[in-house]
Amino acid sequence: MDLEARLSGVYAELTPGERAVARVILDDFPYAALGSLRALAQRSGVSPPTVSRLVTRLGFATYAELQLAIQHNDRSRLRSFVADPADLAQAALTLRKGLDGCLAAVPEPLLETVAEQLTRARAVWALGGRLSELAAEYLVRQLASLRPGVRHVPATAAERARVLLDIGAGDLLVAYDFRRYNTHNALFVNAAVTRGARLVLVTDAWESPLARRADVLVRLPREAAGPIDPITLEVAVTELVLVTVAARLAPAERLAELENVTRELSGLE
Repeated sequence: MDLEARLSGVYAELTPGERAVARVILDDFPYAALGSLRALAQRSGVSPPTVSRLVTRLGFATYAELQLAIQHNDRSRLRSFVADPADLAQAALTLRKGLDGCLAAVPEPLLETVAEQLTRARAVWALGGRLSELAAEYLVRQLASLRPGVRHVPATAAERARVLLDIGAGDLLVAYDFRRYNTHNALFVNAAVTRGARLVLVTDAWESPLARRADVLVRLPREAAGPIDPITLEVAVTELVLVTVAARLAPAERLAELENVTRELSGLE
């Protein structure tokens, strides 16, 4: 049983309470679903019947049946990944499937919308989570070559507070937020949006809690290869966005100047 795939298949049909349960399960998988039904309901902020309804939607007769399936799947998945090199081919297939789904999830009109935001913003700030921070850093490095005013959101609360003093209307935040959703980033993003900044949010199919604050929302599938959390999809979408932005800005003059300055500072002139 692939619980993540099952939840993905029914997620759009879930009630807000059922979605809350799904997020708790996935944020602390498999442990969140291995305690009592009542404990899971309390963690999710819902009633026990809401958990039971989600269990039924997933095709299980009882909560205990769901738990047994999770235990069996978690053990066999890890065992096969470690012990059977042939499963590497399946892992590669999974990643390719995820990339195909990613490209389908970001059609041209959505790319153009994101590119317009990145092009017109007075300043662009980017941030991400434990792994998606890599995609945010990649965006900053590449976009700063195409236009001025691109910065990475600093790490500490004191540094972020100084940034917030100057953020306002005309500024744009690009946030990458995937399970498990980053609480500290959420505090910063919510404060920046309250001050007038716009938000482009790149998240997963289950949606970061920041989704309700986003001006542009990009939902990506997340196909894991064994125990490895993917970064491929975030980077691929970031590259698509950068290509679209470059087509709008035609930055040949800026790139030439950047090359000249780089050579000068490197002592190559």
